Amino acid sequence: MKPLNPDEPRHVGRYRLVAALGEGGMGRVLLGVSPDGRLVAVKRVHPGFAHDYGFRSRFRREVQISRMVSGAYTAAVMDADPDAATPWLASVFVAGPSLKEAVEAAGPLPPASVRILAAGLASALTDIHRAGLIHRDLKPSNVLLTDDGARVIDFGIARAAEGGSDLTHTGSIIGSPGFMSPEQADGRAVTPASDVFSLGALLVIAATGRAPFGGGSTPQVLYNVVHGRPDLGPLSPELRRLVEPCLAKDPAARPTPARILDFLGPVPPGVTPWPLAVHALISAQKAQVSQALSLPPEPSTATPSPPVKRRRTAWIAAALAAVVAVVAATIVVTQLNGGNSEPGATPAPGVSHQRPAPFTAEDLREIDPCKLLARDSLPATGPVKPTGGKRVYFERCDLDTSGGPDETASTNLLINLYDKAWARTNTPITIGGLSGFKKVDGTQCVVAIESPYSQGFAITAASGRAAGDPCATPTEAMGVIISQIRYGTDARYPVTPGSALSLDLCAATESPPVPRGTPNEFSFSLEGLHRCLWSGQKDLGVYSVDLLSAPSDPGKAEERELNGTTVSEEVVPNQYYPPSCRITWTHRRIDESNTENVQITYDNFDKKLSDQELCANAERYAEQVLAKLPAGN
Repeated sequence: MKPLNPDEPRHVGRYRLVAALGEGGMGRVLLGVSPDGRLVAVKRVHPGFAHDYGFRSRFRREVQISRMVSGAYTAAVMDADPDAATPWLASVFVAGPSLKEAVEAAGPLPPASVRILAAGLASALTDIHRAGLIHRDLKPSNVLLTDDGARVIDFGIARAAEGGSDLTHTGSIIGSPGFMSPEQADGRAVTPASDVFSLGALLVIAATGRAPFGGGSTPQVLYNVVHGRPDLGPLSPELRRLVEPCLAKDPAARPTPARILDFLGPVPPGVTPWPLAVHALISAQKAQVSQALSLPPEPSTATPSPPVKRRRTAWIAAALAAVVAVVAATIVVTQLNGGNSEPGATPAPGVSHQRPAPFTAEDLREIDPCKLLARDSLPATGPVKPTGGKRVYFERCDLDTSGGPDETASTNLLINLYDKAWARTNTPITIGGLSGFKKVDGTQCVVAIESPYSQGFAITAASGRAAGDPCATPTEAMGVIISQIRYGTDARYPVTPGSALSLDLCAATESPPVPRGTPNEFSFSLEGLHRCLWSGQKDLGVYSVDLLSAPSDPGKAEERELNGTTVSEEVVPNQYYPPSCRITWTHRRIDESNTENVQITYDNFDKKLSDQELCANAERYAEQVLAKLPAGN
C-alpha cells in the first residue's frame, strides 16, 4: 500500500481516496471510503482505454451485468461511471493478499486449503456465470484470500477491454497466458468452460507453487496451453482427479462449477481456511489500512496545499507503521515456514510443522485415536481406557469400557478414523453438524460420520449392549471425537523429521516396476489413511503399501538386506487364492514401545508364479519405496 500520487484526485464520484492498493494491466486500484464509512476498491482504467469509444460502450454493458453478480465468494460491484473522463469502477474492499502474493510469501497451500480454495472458486464462477458473464482473466492476482475464504475480483472488465477477441487493437494479450484456456489462447470463442480451465491451473499453482504450463516466453507458454500436457507435479491423487478434467483441451470434457462442488462435498463450518502464515499477511494488510485511514484527509489539487513537510511527515509515520506490520508478518511467515523463506521448503529439523485443517486426511493421519477419549469423557458409558493389546493400525483403537454403570453395555469400543468398509444403511444421523448413518445389527451398533473431505470414507465408532439402545455408547463417543478433532486436538502422534505418518502413501510412492516393453498400466487407490493399493491390468498383479504401528505376525519370515535396510520377507499362504509375498521393515522408532513399520505385499491372482518370482517382484518394489520415503531412524 502506497500514498496517492500528487496528481491523482482525492475523490472519485462520492468516494474519498486514501491510498493506492496496486496497479495492473487494466488500470490503477485505489482504496476509497464511501460517505457511510464502507471501504471500497476503486479501479481507474488507464487513459488509453478512456479514449476508446468501443471500450466505453463495452465497459458500460459489462458493469451493468457485473452488478447482477452477488455471492459470498466475489467482491460485489457497488458503483461505476463509464462516462467519466477516466472511467472507474468501485467494488467492495476485501482485506487479504492475492493468491499470487500468498504463494510467493508463504509457499504452496496445504491440500486442505487447496480444497477450500477450489470450493470458493467454483462457487464464485457459479455466481458469475449465472449473471451471464465469463470472467476470462481468472489468475492468481485476481483471487484474494480473506479470513473466511476466497474472493474472485475483476470479473467483466477483461471482456470490456478485449472487444470481440482476446487481442486488443495493439495486439497485446488481455489476460495471463499461463491461465488462459486453449480456446482463448487460440483466439476462438470462449464459453464458461474457459473459466473452469483457468480454475484448474490456479489449483496447480496453489498446491505446488508452479504454473502448470511453465513460465517461459509468452509464445512458448501459449503453445504449451494449446498443445502441451500440464505439469501437475506432486499433486495428491484426489486433487489430481479434480484438476485433470478441468485442464482438458476440449471444453466439453471439463466439469461445470456445480459438478466441481459435488466432487468436493461440503466444507465444514468454522474451519480456518488458510495456514497461519497467510492469516498473518491478512492481519498485516488490515494494519496498513487502519494506518492509512487514521491520516487526516488530503485536500484535492484544487485547494491550497498544506505545508509539504506536514504531509510528508504523516506519510512517513504511516509508512513506518506499514513496514512494522509487514516485517512482523514476514517474521511470522518465516517462523511458520520453519525459518526457510523458499516456497515449499522443508521445515528445519526440530521445528513443528503447520497443522492441517480438521477432518482432512492430512489431519487424521497424525491423530492417535487411543488418546481422543479421556478416561472420564463418556459419563453415560463410564471409564474409558485402551485395551493394552497389540495395535497394528495407526487409525484404529480398541478401547475398554468395562466398569461402567450399565452392566448391559459392551466392554469394548472400536474407533476407526478412516473406515472404508462402512455402508450407508439404516438411519441418517447428524453429530456436531456433520452427517452420517448408524447401523444396528442385533446387539451391535456402528455410528459412521462421513468424511467432509474424502468421499467414501467415514469416522466410525462401534460397540453394543445386551439390552437397551446399542448405539448409546458409540453415539456418545462420536460426539466427543468430532468435537476434539474440530477444535484441533493435541491427541497426536509425534511427527518429527523422517516420520512417514503424515504422508499420503499414494503420492509418496510411484507406480510399481513393470517388465521391459510392458505398458505401465497400474492404477492406484487410497484404501486408508496409511494404505495405498496399486492394481495392475492384465497379469501385472496387485501391490499394497501399508504403514503399520506393529508388523503383522511374522510367520516364517526370513531376514535379508535391501538397499542397506534389514527387512523381513515371507510367502503368505491363502486358503482360497494364490499365495502372496510380504516384505516388512521398521522405518522409524516413535518411542520405547511404538514404531512405524512399512509393509509391501504383492499378489497375483491371474498368473501362476513361483514363490521366488513372487518375492522378486515384491523386492523390486520395496527397493523403489525405500528410495522414495524420507530417511527414518
